[in-house]
Amino acid sequence: MRWTDDRGGNVDDRRGSGGGGGMIVGGGLGTLIIAAIVFFLGGDPSGILNSGSVQSSGNSERRELTAEEKQIGQMVDMLDAWNSQTWNQVFKENGMTYVDPKIVLFEDTTNSACGTAQSAMGPFYCPADQKVYMDMSFFGELQQRFGAKVTEFTVAYVLAHEVGHHVQTLLGTTQKVDALRRSGRYSEAEMNRVSVATELQADFYAGVWARRTDDSKKILEPGDIQSAIDAAEAVGDDNIQKRGQGYVNQESFTHGSSAQRKEWFMKGYNTGDIKQGDTFNQLLK
Repeated sequence: MRWTDDRGGNVDDRRGSGGGGGMIVGGGLGTLIIAAIVFFLGGDPSGILNSGSVQSSGNSERRELTAEEKQIGQMVDMLDAWNSQTWNQVFKENGMTYVDPKIVLFEDTTNSACGTAQSAMGPFYCPADQKVYMDMSFFGELQQRFGAKVTEFTVAYVLAHEVGHHVQTLLGTTQKVDALRRSGRYSEAEMNRVSVATELQADFYAGVWARRTDDSKKILEPGDIQSAIDAAEAVGDDNIQKRGQGYVNQESFTHGSSAQRKEWFMKGYNTGDIKQGDTFNQLLK
């Protein structure tokens, strides 16, 4: 991935600030199991984040970030700028106004408006405060546990997916999905299908972002798109279920299969058109 001098200035870097090492109290074993299952690219995690309170371990020691960590922070700041510039342009073309999310980098635990963020959750977007939360240790897990080769563009894809959830919030999609969930009129299996459509649309938006950003900045290098596809496929529900329980239960899918995640990311990348991403009509017929 080719770097530029762009910086967004919307990154809240909480790494090295101390206060980590907290633990969930009151969530019980179920919370820990769910947290393990959703260790992939997610949407609003408030359902499990709010299931218990946090008890601090008392570790408030601050530390200086390493040179590598500082470089990662610069990269995320650059990616933030690219997302801001691309989505501002896309929204402007469609007669809308884009509002930037805040990107929070943390380690172990931190506070969010959706509850306590934990590294075991993986990266997530919180609609309540319109912030993306990322513990960079996720990418080590993505490579070691799920077999994805992690590159700089892998980080770009993951962030773009979470910003895709922010786009959904700005467009009102998140609120409509939440209203369906709260209505109580739909079965768990039906809401799982809605969740899959939501997540695949975020993958589609990540693809749109990649195409539009490369068109304007020429950021892509050989292998970048493949690394995004590898990450998308690695966190497909079928791949995670095979690795975790040895079999696949399609009715319990919440994010889409590996093939679906690749399909919708590539559709976004190939079209570059936000209007082509109606996963709900495509998948919920």
